[in-house]
Amino acid sequence: MLKRKTSHQSEMELVSIESLVPVDHLLRKIDEFIDFDFIYDKVEHLYCKDNGRPPLDPVTLF
Repeated sequence: MLKRKTSHQSEMELVSIESLVPVDHLLRKIDEFIDFDFIYDKVEHLYCKDNGRPPLDPVTLF
């Protein structure tokens, strides 16, 4: 069946970070053994509490 190109704005795909990283990936092993909560204290002064866009989780960004 041939599908014609449609408006890109009407298409949406939901993807979770969990589904992007394979189960046996090295990052999962690192995450299991290292606690990255220290990053919150290191970057807290960089985030404005009452202005700007909603923040992204700095640990996820790291």
